[in-house]
Amino acid sequence: MPLYQRIRDLREDRDLTQAQMGEILSCSQRVYSNYERGDIDIPTATLIKIADLHNVSVDYLLNRTSNPKMQK
Repeated sequence: MPLYQRIRDLREDRDLTQAQMGEILSCSQRVYSNYERGDIDIPTATLIKIADLHNVSVDYLLNRTSNPKMQK
């Protein structure tokens, strides 16, 4: 599984376009597309925003766990 495959899957599950995600994250569609493909690393603050938006843990986004729930 590519590093950021879950980010794409979560976006598609919510029927959001890359352009819409770019607007939410204050970046262009092209930059967001680069994030999904793993062409550029996602800044920590942006990764946290994505996790919060989808209500999952950053570890889940990074494939460090298969449990999407955030630990409290």
